[in-house]
Amino acid sequence: MRVFVLGGTGSIGTPVLRELIERGHDVVALARSEASAIILERRGATVLRGDLAAPEGWVPTLPAVDGVIHLACDFASDMAAIERGLLDTLLPHLARQGTEARFLYTGGCWLYGATGDRIASEDSPFAPLAAFAWMVPHLLRVLDSEEVAGIVVHPAMVYGGEGGVFRRFARDAASGSVRVVGAESVRWPLVHCDDLADLYALAIEAAPRGSSYIGTAVDSMPVGQLARAFEAPELQVLPPDVIAEELGEWARGYACDQQLSGVRARRELGWRPAHLNPIADIHQWLRQ
Repeated sequence: MRVFVLGGTGSIGTPVLRELIERGHDVVALARSEASAIILERRGATVLRGDLAAPEGWVPTLPAVDGVIHLACDFASDMAAIERGLLDTLLPHLARQGTEARFLYTGGCWLYGATGDRIASEDSPFAPLAAFAWMVPHLLRVLDSEEVAGIVVHPAMVYGGEGGVFRRFARDAASGSVRVVGAESVRWPLVHCDDLADLYALAIEAAPRGSSYIGTAVDSMPVGQLARAFEAPELQVLPPDVIAEELGEWARGYACDQQLSGVRARRELGWRPAHLNPIADIHQWLRQ
């Protein structure tokens, strides 16, 4: 397949791009900067220069593609408008190319809100954090589109690789005090970036039109247990208001108590996550 990737240098996009290329797909990737273009070229992608916020400048030059994987998100305050403009321009272009393209849109675990002791699935209603509510109408637009074959993947809390949620714990641990938000008992659903990349590849290759998948390898794990695995002398619990003031309103998601099921992806796509013990992964990381 020829697959167009948006967000190919991010913490999720990097392993997804690598997985696609290793599986023999022809990858075209959007690059806003020269630095990103160099990275993408070195990794084996064909680069299309352009800004996500100005799709009218690059969409007309996009070659015919079999699929699109949209991973780009920068938590900007105007992201809803940027996303709307992107879809308004890109979806009609894909519809005119002559063959139907598959369009994989990235949602997120925080769209399901706090689940408590209930394990949520793709059939559970959305209850998004306020900072991410704008995603819901856009992903529904993709799923319901007649212009493309829409698919959605909702990543759990992603760790591993060059980024992911454990990076903040590692930075904190280096200063002697690891911070968690809300309470140690807050539960996170988890997925390693390499396993998630495998899910994205499976979904763009074979997922039925209109399908959604939660990318969770581990349904839930208490954040305090994860933080303490970094072996810092101190663990500090922060109120959500404090982390929101430091990082932005989106960071309230760190206090979201969730359990999510990845059973559908295993059953329908044959997804087989290899990383099922995040604590062991942390210990291996610390030994490197």
